[in-house]
Amino acid sequence: MDFDKCENIKVEKEDGITFLSINRPEKRNAMSPAVHQEMFDALAYLEADDETEVLVIAGVGESWSAGQDLREFFREYENRPPVDTKRYMETNEGWRQHRLSMYDKPTIAMVNGYCIGGAFTQLCSCDFAIASDDATFSLSEINWGILPGGVVTWTIANTLNPRDAMYYCCTGEAFDGKKAEAMGLINKSVPADQLKAEVVKLANEMRKKNPEVLRATKQAVRRVRGMDYFQALDYLAAKMSEIRMRDKEDSFHQGLTQFLDEKSYRPSFEPFKRPAAE
Repeated sequence: MDFDKCENIKVEKEDGITFLSINRPEKRNAMSPAVHQEMFDALAYLEADDETEVLVIAGVGESWSAGQDLREFFREYENRPPVDTKRYMETNEGWRQHRLSMYDKPTIAMVNGYCIGGAFTQLCSCDFAIASDDATFSLSEINWGILPGGVVTWTIANTLNPRDAMYYCCTGEAFDGKKAEAMGLINKSVPADQLKAEVVKLANEMRKKNPEVLRATKQAVRRVRGMDYFQALDYLAAKMSEIRMRDKEDSFHQGLTQFLDEKSYRPSFEPFKRPAAE
């Protein structure tokens, strides 16, 4: 994929970490049909890209994403033919929910500035989220006549506790990064000048893990939420077998050998030493 030809996204690679950013700073990175298409294509490409070990979803300029572009998303598509609307909705939800939530590689939301409305979908679809203390979060839909649509309401109901989900969906009240951390919407809130460094630190921690084990683990955490006990038992057993089949590093036996026989590491505090990493 030739990212230089993309007008609405920006891709930067740094030592195994790929920063995929919405690039509409003049619109506070509000999402348009063109943004959705380019993000959809980029995610598919980067998932198979050997240089991308960890993916960071970011925004160019002073905003992460101000949600959907109201003019291009709602007004201009309101009277389009149904086939156009269906195609557009497939890319819209496709990258933010279907692909991103079950991505093969670890994903981190690096939130600066505004995170509004529809941007909550990709925020919650990322495996991890770190924001600046002064970031502004708002489910503002109720203030202009709709509910948090797409799957935003479902996403928030499954991420926040019921009282917080109800309060912020029904009031539209804005809150900052510190409040987002306190509610469990994000993992950590840090001063703005430390945001990228904190994201890179977490990304490098993920790079130390075996990628097959990490992929299976993060996907399992998402899937078991909607299962009963016996379904989860069967699913996790199948995932364990999948790891054994796909893991070329044989992490299970490597870890046991290093811990029990060589006594060279402590699994409660650090990952085993991967042959590939050495």
